[in-house]
Amino acid sequence: MSAGTRQQQFEQAVSARPEIRPGARVARNFGFSNSARVIEGGLFACTNNLEAYSAGLAAGRTAPLEQFIFLCVLTFPPQDEVYFAITVTSESDRVNRGLIKLFHEGEKRNAEAAISGAKQGKISNNVKFYITESGNLFFHNYEFMESVRPGPGDAPLDPDCLARIDSILFSIWPPAASARRSLLAREFVGYLGSLIGREKVHELRVWQDTAAVSPAMQRMPVTIPVEEIESAVKALGGHYPGGEVRRYHAALNFLQHKHFVILAGLSGTGKTQLALKYTRAVHGLTSNKSPDPFLFVCPVRPEWTDPTGLTGYYDVLSNRYVVPPFLEAVLLATAHRDSPVFVVLDEMNLARVEYYFSDVLSCIETGEALQLHSSGVPLEGSTGTSIPAELTLPPNLYITGTINIDETTSPVSDKVLDRAHVIDMSAVDLAGFLAELESRDQSLTAARTACESHLLAAHKLMATHGLGFGYRVAEEVVRYHMFSAQHFNADPAGVTDDLMVQKILVKLRGAERQRSLLTGLAKALAGLPRSQAFLNKLINDLDEFGSFQASR
Repeated sequence: MSAGTRQQQFEQAVSARPEIRPGARVARNFGFSNSARVIEGGLFACTNNLEAYSAGLAAGRTAPLEQFIFLCVLTFPPQDEVYFAITVTSESDRVNRGLIKLFHEGEKRNAEAAISGAKQGKISNNVKFYITESGNLFFHNYEFMESVRPGPGDAPLDPDCLARIDSILFSIWPPAASARRSLLAREFVGYLGSLIGREKVHELRVWQDTAAVSPAMQRMPVTIPVEEIESAVKALGGHYPGGEVRRYHAALNFLQHKHFVILAGLSGTGKTQLALKYTRAVHGLTSNKSPDPFLFVCPVRPEWTDPTGLTGYYDVLSNRYVVPPFLEAVLLATAHRDSPVFVVLDEMNLARVEYYFSDVLSCIETGEALQLHSSGVPLEGSTGTSIPAELTLPPNLYITGTINIDETTSPVSDKVLDRAHVIDMSAVDLAGFLAELESRDQSLTAARTACESHLLAAHKLMATHGLGFGYRVAEEVVRYHMFSAQHFNADPAGVTDDLMVQKILVKLRGAERQRSLLTGLAKALAGLPRSQAFLNKLINDLDEFGSFQASR
């Protein structure tokens, strides 16, 4: 769609609004040299040629207009355009009187120029319009102003050339789910609200969001055959031979009002990837790199002790409500109720889950609204969106948490486990994964052949002691092996030896009960000198201290 077409469609959408009067003056200000820009104390909106209209008003030949509409645009990188229309209705008489004043001032200047023999200029053919931080439209007939905030000793803005703005109508191109629009564009919309009042800024849905919200993204997961989802997950590189996709699908969708699943297991077993690939499969995306506007990953931080990491908080310094990704997802799901919105709480037990998640958990169970703040009016959000005092979690919001079971994480309480379906993903089909990895990338054949036997042997021994590793580690080992062969022409056995020490054996820890693990690994990794030396050191630590830890 061309820029001219977008401008025409925005004008048509504005003109169709019920508050726009048939006889309104609609000024189009889309030219490159006439684009809006932020200045100190407000916004430069546009310039207009009002010479004929002003002359008619001053002479009494032209009836004063009752409404003024100024169509403007501001562009943000990389490709976002904010189209906005400034409407002045209630104080249109002030605009008319101000234009008459400017015209008479121009006549006076021309008369003085004629007496002095200087060149006379045109009158009111280049009137500049600004939005001030007091919510007014200011206009004048002189040079461009860099500020509409008079400093100490400066003359105030001419009160005869100020008129109250009734509303600003805006639309953003390209159309996309609002949570994925340019941060700069959304900040600008919020800035307009701070100038004239958030209640006066209204969004127009001018363009259909066909690119971002395709028909596939408007399907609820329960309506999609699970075989189709399994096939799509596999095509995206997922390896889940134990029915994990089917169990995950059932756990997410068996209730209409609650969609909350926890994926548990060792690090690197594909928990987060299952949630991500399932989401892309549901949304009809065929690439892991395709942007998904309805997918939010929220990494949990260890210092979370209250809900603000999820639901946000009011920042006194910026006078805005900080909107974290989880709240952004809730807002997006509320606005797009025909599309499933997925949230992944990654490593959710890095902090005590009940500390930061209890409010959300209660809302999931009871259907009560999530309390965000106590203000009687919506607050301006850090994303430019108005944040209401409370929000009900919509039924198209799907929440998945991933938890790792190790000594670095917090235990999950029974009240959390009782309210979720917990799917254990500790089982690892390493041989099948390596075969599938090679089938997707034939360049890995030599690397897989060189290290597979040692990987499988080490995994079998370590898994029996709860120290197994997942698909992530295995894939990185194979890809590191291929890189070394391509760039260093390294000895395959030497690279495998390095990798065993760098990626596999570093997880070893234990006491006397794990002595058989160390001796078994020493036997399985025979012929790898660095690995043997590493294991011998751990055995010596066990003999001397009664315990061992590789990363000590």
